[in-house]
Amino acid sequence: MMVNPHLEILVEEPSMEAFLHELLPRLFPKDCPFFQVHAFQGKSDLLDKLQDRLKGYASWLPNYMRLVVVVDCDNDDCHKLKQQLEEAATAAGLSTRSGARETPWQVVNRIAIEELEAWYFGDWEAVRRAYPKVSPTVPNQAKYRDPDAIQGGTWEAFERLLKKKGYFKNGRSKVEIARTIAARINPDCNRSHSFVKFRDALVEAMT
Repeated sequence: MMVNPHLEILVEEPSMEAFLHELLPRLFPKDCPFFQVHAFQGKSDLLDKLQDRLKGYASWLPNYMRLVVVVDCDNDDCHKLKQQLEEAATAAGLSTRSGARETPWQVVNRIAIEELEAWYFGDWEAVRRAYPKVSPTVPNQAKYRDPDAIQGGTWEAFERLLKKKGYFKNGRSKVEIARTIAARINPDCNRSHSFVKFRDALVEAMT
């Protein structure tokens, strides 16, 4: 009997969890896989527990399930961080998308560069649908042209732009913002390279 794919997604905090709960039904509108998102208490918590968590999965993981690990790059070296994630999976006895050759992979590691908010900058039209007062010209400005190369923190840059237009003056939950934007985002049109790599890995997991 054919079993539908199942995704287990490990993320570092609740805003990414909220984002993915809204994104996946939009990414797979006709045939969304069964998925579960597990949020940790920050990046350090996820990295500290990752190998043991993956070992737990390795003891029973069926062939229709794929594991997805997503962390923010922040100020880390992207290549070293990816290597750390790959080594945790290998030590747990699981095959990764990067390391697999002929055999199907079990784990894919993806990094948001430098934070989830870079993916918001990658689809500024989705941001404008959520917060219509923001400037439509932001993607044309040199410092925001490449969402994965914004200096000084993407959350800080995003918050600053929206506060300038009167949003978030009294603060607002990052979880609520993530949910609001993900409900409007177009998964097929995002200028963030790290988002595209993440999206493509999820699509591949469904095949």
